[in-house]
Amino acid sequence: MSNSVENHLNVFDYLVFALMLTISVIPVSFSLMASFLSAITLLGVTAENYMFGTQFVAINLSYILGAPISAYIFLPVFYKLKVVSIFEYLEHRFDRRVRMVASIVFTSQMIIYMSIVLYAPALALSAVTSLSKWTAILSVGIVCTLYCTIGGIKAVIWTDLFQSFLMFTAMIIIIIKGTYDVGGVDVVWERARLTDRLQLFNLDPNPMTRHTFWSLTIGGIFIYVSIYGVNQTQVQRLLTVRSLQKSQMALLISWPITTLLALITAFTGLVIFANYWKCDPLMKKHITKSDQLLPYFVMDSLSSYPGLPGVIIAGIFSGALSSVSSFVNSLAAVSLEDYVKLYFGNRLSQKSETIITKCLALFYGLLCVALTVVADQMPGLLQASLTIFGVVGGPLLMLFTAGMCCPTCDSCGALIGFIVSLAVGFWLGFGNLLFGTKPVPLIQSIEDCPEIGFNSTQTQQTAFNSEENSFSIYNLSYMWFSAFTWTIGLTVALIISKLNKSTKEVNQQLLTPFLRNESNSEQNDETMNRLKLTEI
Repeated sequence: MSNSVENHLNVFDYLVFALMLTISVIPVSFSLMASFLSAITLLGVTAENYMFGTQFVAINLSYILGAPISAYIFLPVFYKLKVVSIFEYLEHRFDRRVRMVASIVFTSQMIIYMSIVLYAPALALSAVTSLSKWTAILSVGIVCTLYCTIGGIKAVIWTDLFQSFLMFTAMIIIIIKGTYDVGGVDVVWERARLTDRLQLFNLDPNPMTRHTFWSLTIGGIFIYVSIYGVNQTQVQRLLTVRSLQKSQMALLISWPITTLLALITAFTGLVIFANYWKCDPLMKKHITKSDQLLPYFVMDSLSSYPGLPGVIIAGIFSGALSSVSSFVNSLAAVSLEDYVKLYFGNRLSQKSETIITKCLALFYGLLCVALTVVADQMPGLLQASLTIFGVVGGPLLMLFTAGMCCPTCDSCGALIGFIVSLAVGFWLGFGNLLFGTKPVPLIQSIEDCPEIGFNSTQTQQTAFNSEENSFSIYNLSYMWFSAFTWTIGLTVALIISKLNKSTKEVNQQLLTPFLRNESNSEQNDETMNRLKLTEI
């Protein structure tokens, strides 16, 4: 063969190569999406767009920065350390006190959030079917606990993939049927426009305004990174991928998948509103909470099509199954590493660890079923869930930021900063819940209901115009909670560390790659073994 002939890959070869790489990480990408876009998203985002308009859609813009931050600042450190519990990192970077406090706070956060996730479909379905609320809760809780207990994280990933398709299918069916019933997409948009529901660029700088472009895009970055960058549930999935590059790809691919479902769900809310814009089921008392709008519409519009309501109900339950199974598995892993192993040391056999993990998964699954009574006291599903991630996720994000991005931060500063930010978070969260101004929805009407002979649109409009955004700390938008607690905690941590004048050298492998001092990055073999580091 002539030496002048050059053999190289052409465009088609590169496309095939890229496709194969993408396919290998897609199950994890869908699993990352399904973990947190649960029944809360399907019901809560639908209700949000129905009641308050499309401004919440702007949160998807925050993912543009949130996804790369998670993939390239935090993930490389976790992947190199190859820990089962991400809180082990905090012990290596700071000390065991910081690890234990953060682990306990995370465990409490996930237990409360799981109870909301279970409560979401049960609340909605009990209002429109013959299934009682507690029967629905027990059904979802027991099923997901059992397959999570038996199958482990890989079983969760593959079931998440199947359940993701169910969620997409459910929303698409509703959109098609609902749009057809009102006469087309143009009618949906026109009815949303006439009631001021088409919003995106509310540039109000007031941090007390519930949703603005700024709170959703800037505040949303902190929420996204706290969930996808430093949360045990997501990192645990990403560490199952064979290489760091594929793991980063899986995280980045999950971003458009997440955005696609969020946009579909948002439009579903507008479609349902277009169907009820002159005969609102909430005002007629057919349902008691806005989170029940989606299943109510399913039974009202699709009950004459055998099988379709079942598909959509399965999609709603799939959202709950995906999230609860993910959290149960993550909590079991954290408890084994951070509590059980620290007590027993290396005396446990592999078989004993497996049995303990399954028992822990069973325990947490049953516990979240029992705690759904707490969720019954919460406000709207979407705001309640994001408030929890703001109040607790912000301080946890601060800890890992201090560890990976602030070489001068010491254990004392990190611990005090975390406690202060957590205290501020709970003060804001409970203050907002108890004393904050309650949001008032946009125009609703029952003027065209067959049995109603008067127009109530003016009454609802008056209520909307009277909404106040008084400048009280308790009215701070919940979308700012994560950013606010992160800022306060990191500031305190750095000040305390500065006052302590700590001279302890930080292992460079515990810092984000962008801050490592390559000339000092080689550690002795003893330190490398202790941290269980592997080459990227």
